[in-house]
Amino acid sequence: MNPRNCRIDHLVTSGTFSLDGGTWDVDNNVWIVGDDEEAIVIDAAHDAEAIVAALGDRTLRAIVCTHAHNDHIDAAPALAERTGAPILLHPDDLPLWKQTHPDRAPDAELADGQVIRVAGAELTVLHTPGHAPGAVCLYAPGLKALFSGDTLFAGGPGATGRSYSHFGTIIESIRDRLLALPGDTVVHTGHGDTTTIAAEAPHLQEWIDRGH
Repeated sequence: MNPRNCRIDHLVTSGTFSLDGGTWDVDNNVWIVGDDEEAIVIDAAHDAEAIVAALGDRTLRAIVCTHAHNDHIDAAPALAERTGAPILLHPDDLPLWKQTHPDRAPDAELADGQVIRVAGAELTVLHTPGHAPGAVCLYAPGLKALFSGDTLFAGGPGATGRSYSHFGTIIESIRDRLLALPGDTVVHTGHGDTTTIAAEAPHLQEWIDRGH
């Protein structure tokens, strides 16, 4: 199977993000990577039925969580129940996961360097803590794509002002793991617009300098 058959589908779902006693309305990006036969979902946010509709009759191989803030995982158990797909999460984010789903554990762990294969494409797990302890990005060189969750956005790094987050750590993750990627890598974010590594590099250097 050739990665050229693999495509990236996108939908936006709406709901709320809650942490540290506050709740905010949010729109989340849900990314579906695959072909006409099979796919994975990156971040099952808010609306399992909308994700099922976007999948159509494709086989869902995995539900990959970039981190365990509730707005990125709230629909994951329902989607897993509907499709039979396993939920994958880095173990460092289990404390956050349990805040949302205390009675339903993820099915398998994500590990740095792990390769997830779907529709001829390979997505490498990059552990990028900072926004959350178990935050990961998924790098698919054959698709020239990075799925960054809330680690990197168009305009800068993810937020680090709440529990389980740390500014210096996210800056190190971006500097050491993401800025080394090819400049033409398209960054598919957890919220908002896509960008590229090259477009973000100048801004990120400013953030890196600020962090030291």
